[in-house]
Amino acid sequence: MRAMDEALAAQASKGDKSALQNLLERHYETAFRFAYRMLGSRPDAQDVAQDVCMRLVARIASFRGDSRFSTWLYQMVLNACRDHRRRQGRVQQMETGYAAFQADDAADWADSDRKVRWLYLALDRLKPDLKETALLILAEEVTQEDAAQVLGISAGTVAWRMSEVKKRLRAMAEHDDERA
Repeated sequence: MRAMDEALAAQASKGDKSALQNLLERHYETAFRFAYRMLGSRPDAQDVAQDVCMRLVARIASFRGDSRFSTWLYQMVLNACRDHRRRQGRVQQMETGYAAFQADDAADWADSDRKVRWLYLALDRLKPDLKETALLILAEEVTQEDAAQVLGISAGTVAWRMSEVKKRLRAMAEHDDERA
């Protein structure tokens, strides 16, 4: 898949419209899924995914192949999410809306589903840089090296952030268990 993405990106950067269309079709769901995890709102994630598609059309010629296409795409989605948050000024609304969404659906969930939902709510309580790192590593299953490229930081910083995430999640879990 990776080689195909890089080949399609190379063709698209030279003006091949069908290659560009193929890239858009192959990666729209990835862009949407990551945006949804970052923003917690389906309409906002759809807006960001569409924005990323437009950015991809405009910027495909700048893809040099220094990194994998998927890494480059994650960077675009991450930046679009950051831009969206700044433009909308709705970080607080997003957290409230996402928590309400979580609460509405939580009643009938099994124990493992409850834990996954708790994890996403807990991630929402982390600082944005820790949340971004955790979502890339845990939810998107990218490597620490790829996450470092997406975030523009060293792999060592990614490792440190993941250590912080684990430490803070443990503390949140203990605190939530005490309250229960």
